[in-house]
Amino acid sequence: MTARAVDAVVFDLGGVLIDWNPRHLYRELFDDDTEMERFLADICTLEWHVAHDRGEGTEASCVALAERHPDHAPLIMAWSQRSEDMVRGELAETVEILAELKRDGVPLFVLSNMEPETFPRRVERFDFLSWFDGYVISGLEGVVKPEPQIFELLLQRFALDATRTVFIDDSTVNVDAAIASGLRAIHFTSPAQLRHELEALGLLR
Repeated sequence: MTARAVDAVVFDLGGVLIDWNPRHLYRELFDDDTEMERFLADICTLEWHVAHDRGEGTEASCVALAERHPDHAPLIMAWSQRSEDMVRGELAETVEILAELKRDGVPLFVLSNMEPETFPRRVERFDFLSWFDGYVISGLEGVVKPEPQIFELLLQRFALDATRTVFIDDSTVNVDAAIASGLRAIHFTSPAQLRHELEALGLLR
């Protein structure tokens, strides 16, 4: 193994280690993909969901949205009532990379946009979440990626050197924000690509 270029690795969760997508749930509730996509684009939008990631209660938010769209009320309420059905499972190849880093003693952290009520359920559901040395969860902090304050919080809370910390996320916007905050960053596109980039940093054998 070459000399490590970084001291710590920070993982996003959804899209990197956990297969989260509202479509996993809503494909069970819609017979037509076009109708489903229209619902997700116009009613239960990702812009609406950002408030949950910032800490707003999901159930109350769904109730308020259902009052504005009563014809879609059961579909809207499913967002809070069946949130775990949006998660298909872990992304096993990325979890194996995480396991290798853990075995080699690399300090590991989470920086994820997630609702405050959802995070404890994910910790209970996924054993690998116990492998981390610390967490910054947006809904518990009241600040979300890609806002610079959440990266500053990460660095300060765990006394990390930004220039020797690598952040992994599937969102280019979040990756760019991390770089702007001084961190190294990897745009996750596949486990094979991530493995290659971590090997180049001396983090994997």
